[in-house]
Amino acid sequence: MRRRVVGIETEYGLTAATTTGQPSSMDADHAARLLFEPLLHRGRSSNLFLRNGGRLYLDVGSHPEYATAECDQLIDVLAQDRAGSQMLAQLAQQADAALDDLGASERLHLFRNNVDSQANSYGCHENYLLHRRRDFRQVADALVSFFITRQIVVGNGWLKPTPSGVRLTFSQRSEQMWDAVSAATTRSRPIINTRDEPLADSGSYRRMHVIVGDTNVAEPTTALKVGMTQMLLEAIEDGLHIEDLSLADPMRAIREINSDLTGTTSVDLADGRSMTPVGIQREIRGRILEAVDESSLDPIHAYVADLWDRGLDAIESGDWSGVDTELDIAIKRKLLTSYASRQSASFDDARVARLELSYHDITSAGLLERMESAGLVRRLTTRAQVREALTVPPRTTRAHLRGRIIAAAEDTRTDLTADWVHVRVDDHSAAPLSLQDPLANEDPRVDALIESMTRLQGDLPA
Repeated sequence: MRRRVVGIETEYGLTAATTTGQPSSMDADHAARLLFEPLLHRGRSSNLFLRNGGRLYLDVGSHPEYATAECDQLIDVLAQDRAGSQMLAQLAQQADAALDDLGASERLHLFRNNVDSQANSYGCHENYLLHRRRDFRQVADALVSFFITRQIVVGNGWLKPTPSGVRLTFSQRSEQMWDAVSAATTRSRPIINTRDEPLADSGSYRRMHVIVGDTNVAEPTTALKVGMTQMLLEAIEDGLHIEDLSLADPMRAIREINSDLTGTTSVDLADGRSMTPVGIQREIRGRILEAVDESSLDPIHAYVADLWDRGLDAIESGDWSGVDTELDIAIKRKLLTSYASRQSASFDDARVARLELSYHDITSAGLLERMESAGLVRRLTTRAQVREALTVPPRTTRAHLRGRIIAAAEDTRTDLTADWVHVRVDDHSAAPLSLQDPLANEDPRVDALIESMTRLQGDLPA
């Protein structure tokens, strides 16, 4: 696969619940302050660029958010994403300990989901580096059909309230979308955000900001979501066309597809034909593999291509057993259906709702690690890879440079201001740096800056 910088921004649901079963009076703002207290106590802010190259911050609406470092390897995306969850789970554990010391019965819970009990939505945004081209809008319009139909294999599953009762659908995020392509982010959420903010050399690059994706729990589903998109973007850059698969009414189609777990709902194409979402996804996958030699794929993208095929087979046949440890929707359906059967309960039952939340909970109350240990969810990263990703940035992108600078500043107690592109020592002892190439991992200016910080520390009195 061609080198391409990719990153994921994940907003987490946050709530406080008591250990006594009584309602908690703690609101989200208070819970968020408690969560970030260890960082604020050390004189830092709630918006941090980290030595692992990522960013941890408190977003609007008291949603903790973690953005991975720039990654050009899919396994790095998975390790960075998991490291972000682990960081936040550790902060929640510290907050729980502080509450326990105060004799409070509340405990914090963080969720990798996209809709809360009040139907408020929060997102998981994907970012893909593109070479700048004049026809970006046409490319974005053509991709809409892919992003709408991929929910059948990469949705995280939603217990959707309906007038006839609660039913399981593919995606939590899909029905929060209100536009196909636009520059808006919250007022009218689009599938693809066109705001031109490359976070790189604007003459060479553009960043495609995808808002429609669910926050996945199972690592194979995240790998599929990102990997299939990488493969499609590469094929499009090499001349593949999918404009003939454009949808006549994208916002209607995204809702119709979401509600039918059989994947057989036909949706109208702009050219007057009708296709099922399985059919559209099969067509796109087939065209990609005609354009890209499948035998040339690296192991993880070969796995993605295989899982993509098996996922479509499962949806089409109704036999999901071949993917029920890999795809969130299949894992969740098996988990909830089995529980409901044992308890003689329906999906309307509050116990089923609590179980679903536990699937998304990243704190010690969550199910993921226990399900992975039991072989019920497949894991792709190793514990060692995630442990390293907590403090070490990917070595092959700009994140390596920024991470080295931040680590040196922390180690030498140098005040530093950083964002994705710019780094500045606050005492103006060194010239600000602008790191415009997201694919660069070497820069003599960075070496000089780190050397100057180390030298200044050595000059200080003990």
